[in-house]
Amino acid sequence: MIRVVIQAILVALFALPAAAQQWPAKPVKFIVPYPPGGTVDPLARLLGAKLQASLGQPFVVENRPGAGGAIGTAAGAKSPSDGYTFVFVFDAHAVNGALLPNAGYDPLKDFASVMVVGTAPYAIATLASKPYSNFGDVLKAAKANPGAVSVGSIGNGTLAHLILVLAQQSGGFKINHIPFKGGGPMTQAVLGGQVELGIGSAALLSPQVKAGKMRVVAVTGNKRSPSLPDAGTLAEQGIAGVAVNAWWGIVAPAGTPKPIIDRFHAELTKALNLPDVRKVLSEGIGMELLVSTPEQMDKFVAAEVARWSKVIKENGIRPD
Repeated sequence: MIRVVIQAILVALFALPAAAQQWPAKPVKFIVPYPPGGTVDPLARLLGAKLQASLGQPFVVENRPGAGGAIGTAAGAKSPSDGYTFVFVFDAHAVNGALLPNAGYDPLKDFASVMVVGTAPYAIATLASKPYSNFGDVLKAAKANPGAVSVGSIGNGTLAHLILVLAQQSGGFKINHIPFKGGGPMTQAVLGGQVELGIGSAALLSPQVKAGKMRVVAVTGNKRSPSLPDAGTLAEQGIAGVAVNAWWGIVAPAGTPKPIIDRFHAELTKALNLPDVRKVLSEGIGMELLVSTPEQMDKFVAAEVARWSKVIKENGIRPD
């Protein structure tokens, strides 16, 4: 009996690398837990097209939006761990576990990391006609009239909202946070003058900036954004300890064979290093590519979960 068990284990161990070499033998599903548009969806479609061309199997994007990404992500967690389902996640992946008690998944236990693709800072912008040329002007107005300055975000409990919470604590000022159901409505509210400022990804706001309709008063990363080089960081403008970036990543259901994840990671790395892909992501999304290892992503997501769970609990933040 012991000999039979050992033989079965050896067969399984040798079969895994062989399966990875044969992968993919059928279409691969990319779950995007957001609607078409935005920044996650085009990333998945761009990489899917490149992988299909190189590997000869369709890579099909399935949009499963809702609950700030939680619905599609939970569906991914419940998918078979056979290497034919992957989930493209955004920074909300590390927030939703603490924000949504019934999210339906644990970001650390229910997924196997593939890679953090890249990061980009959030941008805080205002209508070009408003009297804010930098964040110092916003700070001065907010301190003179606490709560009078309104800032729109893409929703309660989103990373953009949490950045505002930390900035107020660091800078000792109070603003009026107005949540919207997504980047489109928030951008239109800024353009229409319903709110004085908005916070969103550089990819979301830079078209309005380039068109001369908006002005960026700050970016939230630890350095200036190549896509918005004239905008100073919050730290440069007196708000310390609030260096925060949006990030994009790819995960698989927990239990997905490591050889398949390693092969997928290698193919993704090739695709992300193609010049046309790098150009689209840097110029279209303002993304700085990271292309992390699965092990690096494990550590990164764990740190993000710990950081934002603490902020959410200490400030009693709840979803819309």
